[in-house]
Amino acid sequence: MRNLILASSSPFRRQILDKLQLKYACISPDIDESPLANETPEDLVARLAIEKAQKVAGTEPDSLIIGSDQVAVLGNEILGKPHTHENAVKQLQKLSGHTVTFLTGLALINSKSGEVQSETVPFNVVFRTLTDEMIEHYLHAEQPYNCAGSFKSEALGIVLFERLEGEDPNTLIGLPLIRLVRMLEKEGLNVL
Repeated sequence: MRNLILASSSPFRRQILDKLQLKYACISPDIDESPLANETPEDLVARLAIEKAQKVAGTEPDSLIIGSDQVAVLGNEILGKPHTHENAVKQLQKLSGHTVTFLTGLALINSKSGEVQSETVPFNVVFRTLTDEMIEHYLHAEQPYNCAGSFKSEALGIVLFERLEGEDPNTLIGLPLIRLVRMLEKEGLNVL
């Protein structure tokens, strides 16, 4: 059986992949994740997911390599990590009452055959109207300063939302398992 490798250093992606109860290794791909000139958010995450998997495929023969990348988008603006409390306040004020789309690029590369499967999976987060007091309470409680959008949906951040819209809740955290299982099956790896 071929090796299965997650091309990521993300602990969140590892936790999601663990749900499938498969044996796999993690290798950090260490690539430049800067957007190209005039690159759409959809094209950015698709390209980076493939590049991450390709970087690892170059050193891991006869393996299936999973690459993934994600951005949060409000309109056409990519939301970065706030890093500071002040930036997080501004970001959540901007998101209040709006829909944020998380775009997750997913790639699976068979390093033996060179076969590349790639998809971009959207997931929408509809925010409640947030008061400044709600924002302050949330940020002090969770301090999500290293999270795009200034929240952690898998924790207290859920109280910020009106609703979630998407086919797979794992997509919001960074790895669309439903789509990944289909890709693995195309490569002859049946999870069950």
